Amino acid sequence: MATALIMPKQGQSVESCAIVGWKKKVGDAVKTGEVVCEVETDKATFEVESPATGTLLAIFHEAGAQVPVLETIAAIGAPGEDVSTLRSATSAGPAAAPAAAAGPSAPAAPSAAAPTAPPAQAAQTAAAADLAAASPRARALAAAKGIALDGIAGTGPGGRIIERDVLSALESRQPLTPAAREKAASLGAADVPGAGTGIGGRVRAEDVGAGRHAAPPAAAPGTVAVAAAAARRAATGRFTDIPVKGVRKLIADRMLASLATTAQLTLNASAPARQLQELRRLFKESPAEMGLAGITINDLVHLAVVRTLLSHRELNATFDGATIRKYDDVHLGFAIDTPRGLMVPVIRNAHVLTLRQLAAEAARLVKGCREGGVKPDELAGGTFTITNLGALGIESFTPVLNVPQVAILGVCAIRPEPVQNGDEIVFQPRIGLSLTINHQVVDGAPGARFLQALGAAFAGLPALLAE
Repeated sequence: MATALIMPKQGQSVESCAIVGWKKKVGDAVKTGEVVCEVETDKATFEVESPATGTLLAIFHEAGAQVPVLETIAAIGAPGEDVSTLRSATSAGPAAAPAAAAGPSAPAAPSAAAPTAPPAQAAQTAAAADLAAASPRARALAAAKGIALDGIAGTGPGGRIIERDVLSALESRQPLTPAAREKAASLGAADVPGAGTGIGGRVRAEDVGAGRHAAPPAAAPGTVAVAAAAARRAATGRFTDIPVKGVRKLIADRMLASLATTAQLTLNASAPARQLQELRRLFKESPAEMGLAGITINDLVHLAVVRTLLSHRELNATFDGATIRKYDDVHLGFAIDTPRGLMVPVIRNAHVLTLRQLAAEAARLVKGCREGGVKPDELAGGTFTITNLGALGIESFTPVLNVPQVAILGVCAIRPEPVQNGDEIVFQPRIGLSLTINHQVVDGAPGARFLQALGAAFAGLPALLAE
């Protein structure tokens, strides 16, 4: 009997993976443990190994396909074996066996006199089917965003609606006016059209519920898609089209969802940086046996942030739309640039690590992200994130929240700034800080106090190291 090659589950939050490429083709011999293909999530690339020795009999999903986890992607066995039973419904394409024609053995069509369920019962059954056809994460997001599931096409196993389907629907839905939002809250998500009659397809109050009496209004001609198409037609010269798919598509969806589902506010400040520079110089010049020469300014920033978060737990938190969860432990995410795009590994229990341990763990995770060895669980579960663009000379910016986290710190360049010292104005090195908070659950004052405390931690780094 042929053996199924399954799309592996890469961490608890991953619902699907993209196939990067196949290392084997149909008809090739494979051995147990041999790499058959590479797949990627929005965070990392992984190799899929053969679970059996034999011949690659069939490939059910081609390179570039986005496949739900635990779905069969290929079949391995002896030449000539039947693999039709391993092919899933979502993988059936041109190579799939055609459906059998209706014949004597086919079940008879229901008689016109057959009893039917009462309308109320049928409606309850349909509602239950809708719920069953959507994942819990998809239902929660749809409820929080006020979007109906019945108009969403599912891409999960068996057509099930998963979280990314809801995110795609949110991306395509036009914004609502304040009056439209109030009306939608009273009528329900099913009465909100994807596009309205306002400028650029904006949904107005009169558009909400219009489908109860008439067909929903057509999208206004000034939509984003129309404007983009017009701009492309007007452009001339050579160009390269790059399909937005795989990791880039997932990053794009999550960035948009972050901005669309949270109230983001950025606070900009600066903090003393002389101690950061002095300690970096001392570590760089320290004897090799001390193991401190490789410690960077970024490592020192990590230490100061972790220690400061212990007394500002409202920023070391997550928000799921209904509940704020404040954490006693700090699991520190930090954004890094890789050949595959932005990745955010997480330093577990960063609050109990020494500076040397923090630096070693950060270096290990950076290497794993850039060389492809990072594990899925090392890219999830953060409670606070740092993103550093200071090395590129950026003086301030607006970091995008790594939802469901409620805060992210942007670290900017160190530059001399004028500071009053008695009656004199002197220039001192200061580091720029850009803190984005979810203003739904974090007020501006706690964010400002965190930045003040972090500045004090930078100035008092020698005392932190002595703790």
